[in-house]
Amino acid sequence: MQEPSIRGRVIRDMIAHVTNDNLIGKKIKTGELRKNLVEPKWKCPDCFTMQQIEMSCFQMEYLRRKENPRKDYVILQLHGGGYIGAMRNAYRSFAGLYSKVSKGMDVLTIDYRVAPENPYPAALEDALESYNWLKDMGWHSRQIMVVGDSAGGGLALALCLYLKDHNRRLPGGLVLMSPWTDMTASGPSYEDNYERDPLFGNSRDSLIYNRDYMGWHDVKDPYISPLFGEYWGFPPILIQAGSVEMLLSDSIGVAYKAKQQGVKVRLSIYKGMFHVFQMGMMMMPESKRAWKEIGRYFEAVTGKN
Repeated sequence: MQEPSIRGRVIRDMIAHVTNDNLIGKKIKTGELRKNLVEPKWKCPDCFTMQQIEMSCFQMEYLRRKENPRKDYVILQLHGGGYIGAMRNAYRSFAGLYSKVSKGMDVLTIDYRVAPENPYPAALEDALESYNWLKDMGWHSRQIMVVGDSAGGGLALALCLYLKDHNRRLPGGLVLMSPWTDMTASGPSYEDNYERDPLFGNSRDSLIYNRDYMGWHDVKDPYISPLFGEYWGFPPILIQAGSVEMLLSDSIGVAYKAKQQGVKVRLSIYKGMFHVFQMGMMMMPESKRAWKEIGRYFEAVTGKN
């Protein structure tokens, strides 16, 4: 693994400094700050159009490049937030980056229902409804690329497991950033990185131990903890994770199991990086490399460079 950059280390240490604050840090780790976050209205860049779509129980946003949009593939983005945080502006920026690195794919981002008001299976139902919406719009399953980070990464896997279990065709590819796949928190990295993780470390009172989403359901239900699912027949998967995050085992476990079951998987672990470090966008070398890698994945899966 490539050594972390100076800028990457500085940003990591700044996150650790903020999250170790007794007042603000606790709210960040538990997700309280994210849940109650008030953001300014997002301004869509001039090179895109953004369509707001009202569904039965949630909203979606459809981003399209104005000039030369791709018409052969589309991206379905499932955001993170521990299943308790709604969509925020960072994911609108993510949508723009996904469109850029994919050479112009449309991006559908859904603001699915979250806990505790809407526990499992609400998020999965909304992800399935958005997938069906794309199918109704004329997209074939293999033309849909499903992407997600953290809880959204776990939800992407849960969606595919549900489709497979119900004899439905699976999407053409999966991109997972630090996916949350094991709500039992039983992997070795939960202990090995306990003091190293700048976002969730040094606390048992963080959203990665939150059980609001699963309610009274079995924590090992594969639709809740996809690590315990079966991956036979899954499309090619790209998984990215940081070496110091407590959820690292969630990525390693899925990658190992999927490979054992015949799935094409690339697991990229970025040394010294933290949970969903891709949020650094273009501000640090590691996030730049990660987005370029995602672009190469789309090229390999879709055959277009």
